[in-house]
Amino acid sequence: MKSLSEIDMVSKRASRAAGFDWGIAEEVGKNTRMLEMLGISGIKNLNYYFKIRYGKKFESIKLIGKENKKTQLEYCPIIAGVNFLDQVRSLENLNEIKFHNIAFPILFLPFISRASEIIGKKIHLKIDNRDFLLNYNNSIYSNYLNDGITTIGNIIVIKFLDNIDSFRENEWKELYKLSENTFVEENDSLKKGAAGAGLNDND
Repeated sequence: MKSLSEIDMVSKRASRAAGFDWGIAEEVGKNTRMLEMLGISGIKNLNYYFKIRYGKKFESIKLIGKENKKTQLEYCPIIAGVNFLDQVRSLENLNEIKFHNIAFPILFLPFISRASEIIGKKIHLKIDNRDFLLNYNNSIYSNYLNDGITTIGNIIVIKFLDNIDSFRENEWKELYKLSENTFVEENDSLKKGAAGAGLNDND
C-alpha cells in the first residue's frame, strides 16, 4: 500500500510534468493526499485527467462569480479550485455559488474543503446528485460511495452555511445545570489529595 507521503510527492511531480507551476503542483499533491486519506479516489481521477488533458482544452476560470457558465469548454478543476481558494473571503458573501461543467469535479472538492477551514464555516457542496458536507477541512460527510472516475460535474452548487449550534438552548441549560454539581468548595483534605507537589516543594 502506498504511503500518504508517496501519494503527495508523486501527485505533485506529475502535476508539474503536466504543465502546472510548482506552487499549484504542491496544492494538487496535498489535495490528492487528502482524498486518498478519506477513501475518495484522488489518484484515479488525477491520472485520467492528465491523460486526456494533452488532447483536450479546458477553460481556466480566473474571476469567480455567483453563476459560472461556459457553453463550449469544461472548466479545469485545478485552476477553478486554486482561484476559488484565493477568492473565498469575498465569495462567501454571495452565500451560494453555481458552476456549470467542471471537469473531474472530485479534483475540485479538496479546494472547497480547505476553503471551509479558511473562512471558519461549513460548506455544502452538491455535484449533480451527490452531496458533500465539508467540515473545516477536518472531515467530509457524503452520500458518494463510488470509488471510480467522475469525468464531469454538470451542475455544482456551493453553499456557505451559518455557524449554529446543533442543540436547543434548553438542552444546553439542562446540561449546564448538571455541570454545576461539580462546583464544591475545596478543603484541606482535597488540597492534600490533589495531584502534583504537596505543601512542601521537596515532597
